[in-house]
Amino acid sequence: MAAPGILRQMQTSETACGVVATWNYWEQWEERVSFFREVEKIECDSIALFLCRCRPPDVVVFPRCVEEVSALAKVCHKHRLPIIPFGTGTGLEGGVGAVKGGVCFSLRNMEQVLDLHPEDFDVTVEPGVTRKALNAYLRDTGLWFPVDPGADASLCGMAATSASGTNAVRYGTMRENVMNLEVVLADGSIVHTAGKGRRPRKTSAGYNLTNLFVGSEGTLGIITKTTLRLYGIPEAMVSAVCSFPSVQAAVDSTVQTLQAGVPIARIEFLDDVMIDACNRFSSLSYPVTPTLFLEFHGSEQSLQEQVKTAEDITQSNGGSDFQWARDTETRNRLWKARHDAWYAALALRPGCKAYSTDVCVPLSRLPQIIVETKEDLIENRLTGPIAGHVGDGNFHCLMVVDPNNPEEMHRVHLFTERLARRALAMDGTCTGEHGVGLGKRALLCEEMGPVGIQVMRSLKDTLDPNNLMNPGKILQREEP
Repeated sequence: MAAPGILRQMQTSETACGVVATWNYWEQWEERVSFFREVEKIECDSIALFLCRCRPPDVVVFPRCVEEVSALAKVCHKHRLPIIPFGTGTGLEGGVGAVKGGVCFSLRNMEQVLDLHPEDFDVTVEPGVTRKALNAYLRDTGLWFPVDPGADASLCGMAATSASGTNAVRYGTMRENVMNLEVVLADGSIVHTAGKGRRPRKTSAGYNLTNLFVGSEGTLGIITKTTLRLYGIPEAMVSAVCSFPSVQAAVDSTVQTLQAGVPIARIEFLDDVMIDACNRFSSLSYPVTPTLFLEFHGSEQSLQEQVKTAEDITQSNGGSDFQWARDTETRNRLWKARHDAWYAALALRPGCKAYSTDVCVPLSRLPQIIVETKEDLIENRLTGPIAGHVGDGNFHCLMVVDPNNPEEMHRVHLFTERLARRALAMDGTCTGEHGVGLGKRALLCEEMGPVGIQVMRSLKDTLDPNNLMNPGKILQREEP
């Protein structure tokens, strides 16, 4: 039976093309090339730069509803074709690379906000809906979805990678904000992880299937709907920038602010190299020292108390040069500078490429790992400004590398492995929010241990015994 939907053929594959011939949905070749140049650019700018391959899939399909996704998945299952889910391609660990060819399911045409329940603070969306699109849709409701990874990522893709971002210290990550998922499994069957149509604020019924798929990176199924928690838009917001004499002073201020019970919404760390890059790129004039970007949400009265407490704490730790942003325009400009850190880092070495890696450690170990990481960067002659979600112990090194210099690329690769193992040695994780993808599979084995990995393999084998769902990601699989 012919599966509905739109299909594009990208390269020769006898099996895939034979299946394609039964579907009969073709578009112009020129458009096909244009689409995959975008995908290749995204992946080549990240981990695939080090893998030296950006192989496109054999075929790209553009389903318009879950029934089409299911029908296409059944065809792929029958013919043993790999399935690679694709949202917006903003991931940073090679998660949409088609390492074995196969069929890419681009979900961008499924872009409906399906069920909004403002009185219950939840909404259900399709995978083509992005973070910014949802918040634009919610603008007149007094509600918003606060998880903000920086990029305008698809919400189902954010669930698939367990994304977080600058607001996680107050509102949590995707793992805490996904209430239910609709998932198409490898054989085309459809599962609702909390029960079809269910959206309770909490549950203790059975296994937590929802969080099994959150962070699964497309290796267990294709997420076709997600039900999300929403929050009331704060009455008022205030942002600030504060400079510190050392990394230790900045982290101490963060810990003490959290210990004081201040419900801070964002608290971001930029090292001296990163703040210098932001100054140059965004025409700012902040002191070139370790810096915190802070934001407070609440009522006008509560904000006064939060700001006073935070200011007293930061000043007691040597914080200075406070710059407050109370109006929307100034706040947006401040945070745009933070979100433009990627481009600011790239501007340090025009013509080079950037690769962002992240780790996460307990808060008390953050000063040590940042100091050791900066020493490592200097010793190995590498450019790697540091920015992080300091309230979570999560930080990023934005490595700027010349892709035409194999020796430098090798040094960066070794550095990222040392950084991850440094985090593991400090009771942390090799990735706080980017995910495992292709780049951190070996590190995951070190982090989880053999028994943990075997449990993961057992889950994968149960749900996807033929290893069709995004093969090669998260788990290193021995081929028969």
